[in-house]
Amino acid sequence: MFPKHKELGMEMSTPEPSNLETIVNPVTGDCMTFLHNAQESQGNYAKIRFDLPSGAKGSPLHYHTAMHETFTVLTGCLDMEIGEKGNWRKLQSGESIQVPPGMHHSFCNNSQDWVTFTTENRPPTGFEKFIRGLYGLAIDNKVNPEGMPKNLLQLAILLKLADTIPVGIPPFIFHLLINTLVGIARIFNVERSLLKYWQ
Repeated sequence: MFPKHKELGMEMSTPEPSNLETIVNPVTGDCMTFLHNAQESQGNYAKIRFDLPSGAKGSPLHYHTAMHETFTVLTGCLDMEIGEKGNWRKLQSGESIQVPPGMHHSFCNNSQDWVTFTTENRPPTGFEKFIRGLYGLAIDNKVNPEGMPKNLLQLAILLKLADTIPVGIPPFIFHLLINTLVGIARIFNVERSLLKYWQ
């Protein structure tokens, strides 16, 4: 059984357990499948499979302060920007790349075909909550056309959880802005609106 893949027009060569959780993002058209969630690994790591359609923008250039990520392409070709802006690399089926904390990276699908890849996040920190929140808000029609939350306070909470820092903004200013917004979000109990996505 391949949850949601039939409706995505994809074919997989190897069946997977039918109890895997797959969530489709109706705005960006991609989907994610939890292979190992943070709870199953006692908080050590999370492993997620992503399926991106042709032309998917993926993520902008960013980095994490504590999280180590490993990207592994299963099928297709994933375009990754690694180390610095403009340093692009094509990751083919069977290839992996490790992204340590602090390394700038982004990804997208510039090919004409779907690309399937996994990310393994160590430690998972709040990344799983972040990605569940993004997809959940998209399903509830609470994101912009790029798939980002319309509510700035929700976005701040998710970015803080994900240990994600965009490249191009001085870290001091970014942290000051995010911490201020998260503080305001706490006053208004905004996190309550996100709890349903990860409970």
